Amino acid sequence: MDEALLRSLTPGVLTVLVRRGADFAAAEDAVQDALVEAVRVWPDDPPRDAKGWLVTVAWRKFLDATRSDTARRRREGRIDEEPLPGPTPAVDDTLQLYFLCAHPSLTPSSAVALTLRAVGGLTTRQIAQAYLVPEATMAQRISRAKRTVSGVRFDQPGDVATVLRVLYLVFNEGYSGDVDLAAEAIRLTRQLAAAIDHPEVAGLLALMLLHHARRASRTAPDGALVPLAEQDRTRWDTAAIAEGVRILQAALARDRLGEFQAQAAIAALHADAPTAEETDWVQIVEWYDELARLTDSPVVRLNRAVAVGEADGPRAGLAALAALDDSLPRHTAAAAYLHERAGDLTSAARLYAEAAHKAPNLAERDYLTRQAARLNSLGRY
Repeated sequence: MDEALLRSLTPGVLTVLVRRGADFAAAEDAVQDALVEAVRVWPDDPPRDAKGWLVTVAWRKFLDATRSDTARRRREGRIDEEPLPGPTPAVDDTLQLYFLCAHPSLTPSSAVALTLRAVGGLTTRQIAQAYLVPEATMAQRISRAKRTVSGVRFDQPGDVATVLRVLYLVFNEGYSGDVDLAAEAIRLTRQLAAAIDHPEVAGLLALMLLHHARRASRTAPDGALVPLAEQDRTRWDTAAIAEGVRILQAALARDRLGEFQAQAAIAALHADAPTAEETDWVQIVEWYDELARLTDSPVVRLNRAVAVGEADGPRAGLAALAALDDSLPRHTAAAAYLHERAGDLTSAARLYAEAAHKAPNLAERDYLTRQAARLNSLGRY
């Protein structure tokens, strides 16, 4: 069974059902039932048209699940709309489904969470980590979003800003998390950039390209995490960097600065430095100031504190870090790094060990554990 094929077809099938009047929650359940049926049937009897088969079965599952004595008369007419046998056009509906999930009846944060869960394929835990909230809180938010759109026709697509937020979070999860979604996020953002003349769409595409250009150098052959300062820059994708910088420059020239353009500018400064030592940290701090003004994000201020530590010295970085909530993700790791830069190896080793226990994934945990072990071994000599 080709699970990748099923995954790629799911958004298009879900789009067909909501277009035909199914409420989102019921449509999602019907599609999942159809996928289970496909896993059971296809190994022995593969269909000629996979998407058409899934649409037909999902629609029947939807009708079976929603038909009742009181609602049967309202839904009888829909039976005639059942898709006819035969090939279904190979249309990529994924981006349109992102817009449909960003429904005006939802708050932006709820729309993003619902889309990430239903379309992006992320787990509730992964979404909760992206939003810096407990998993139970995010589960309740997604459930409320489903209840809100239950019975609502998806004929009012949401706004671009919400869709950009979804694409950004999907890319981040693919880039640094457990699920490889980065390439799909770039593909969809390219589609959006081709369809919409918007500087923030261009900014997000540039940001993705600049980060993705470093992908090959982010891990060692044994899978160990390689921090930016230690990466082999000859392995960076120079074509992707050049494209990202060109797209960013065109967006910035329009003088409508947004958070994704500011983030892309920071990524471009890292990409432009021939070595880690030649990084223009002063200008990076200036861009973090702009980004903090645009977003007021505690994560942005955390990253700014590290940049300040590079530009003005580790003590200045620690002072900036002290003003932030120490429960922020990666706060302890940042403190460990700055303490090491300041020469306080004992505190740095302790903080690296603490940060390892809080790491969101195995690669970071292993890296931080090795840093703690390295400093502890130095202290014994």
